[in-house]
Amino acid sequence: MKRTEQKRIRLSFARTAAVLFSLALAAGPALGAQPKPSPAAIKPPAAPKVPIAPLKAPITAFVPFDYAPFPFRGLIPDSGKKFIDKVDGNRKGHVSSRDNSVHWEDETFNDNRVLLYLPQGFDIRKPALIVVFFHGNGATLSRDVLDRQQIAAQLAASNLNAVLVAPQFAVDAADSSAGRFWQRGVFKKFVDEATRKLALQYHDRRVEGAFKPSKVVLVAYSGGYLPASWSLAVGQIGSRLHGVILLDALYGQIDKFASWIESARGAAFFFSTFTESTREQNEALQSELADANMRYATTPPKLLRPGTVAFVDSGLDWTHHNDFVTEAWTQNPLIWLFSRIPGYPNGKPAVAKNAKSRPLRAEIRADKAIRQ
Repeated sequence: MKRTEQKRIRLSFARTAAVLFSLALAAGPALGAQPKPSPAAIKPPAAPKVPIAPLKAPITAFVPFDYAPFPFRGLIPDSGKKFIDKVDGNRKGHVSSRDNSVHWEDETFNDNRVLLYLPQGFDIRKPALIVVFFHGNGATLSRDVLDRQQIAAQLAASNLNAVLVAPQFAVDAADSSAGRFWQRGVFKKFVDEATRKLALQYHDRRVEGAFKPSKVVLVAYSGGYLPASWSLAVGQIGSRLHGVILLDALYGQIDKFASWIESARGAAFFFSTFTESTREQNEALQSELADANMRYATTPPKLLRPGTVAFVDSGLDWTHHNDFVTEAWTQNPLIWLFSRIPGYPNGKPAVAKNAKSRPLRAEIRADKAIRQ
């Protein structure tokens, strides 16, 4: 082969190799080379999950609710009249059936906040109760429910694995109106909303549904009897209601309480304690239950089990009504009662104390961490 021919062939091979190498570089990813990931696509290693433990500190919050009892622009069921029945310029109000005084909506019926309280040591991993508290007349959540009546403190001291939900009714007024709890199914919606907003206090998605199976204990003091009775009658909470506690609260609606007790046979408990202010009404309810062949006790029960029906006369006259939530037949009666609800314990049942002994508030004031 001639030299010129050999040189031409070598140049041809060199050109072909160069072309193939260039094509390989251009088609690198298609031929199996992997591109480098962008910094945004690089995920940091997952942080280890922190176990959900009992609360190290209490949580207290005032939270607006969509299904709070107020504001309310509907009808009063017993009369069929509009609740807002007074207009003065731009102001709207409700005329009291007691003395014809006017409670203005912007002052008295416009607070949709609900007190949520989770005590130190509350353990969401264990069975838990939701205590719903209905305050009486002339009350606010901070001044009365928290400070004067010590509802949160008594719950914490009872060692019951439970949380507190307390809606604001009429603000600091002599009025027992039930507001939206007069309406069918609203109390159930309120409790459902509470389960969601209680979980939000943890700021942890793992507990979003933790309160859904929790049963409810409804506690009413004084004028709280009216929204309590309607919640039982039309609230549609059904078997989720674990029990009812009345604290000198049976001022009326006896038929609604009797009907609920009879329908809840064996499925929930009922406890009523009273001064002479509501003694007559409690005796009337006992008579209705006796006519229906319902058994009940008139001494403090050892435990508040489903099916328990008990009435306890405190032996106190009407002058003790205002302090009855902290001084009844025993000091701080809710500690005593909550500690006797079996199945949700964080400690031993409390011992009854003389109502004249040292009050609780000095012992628990440091247990609050209010967040407005």
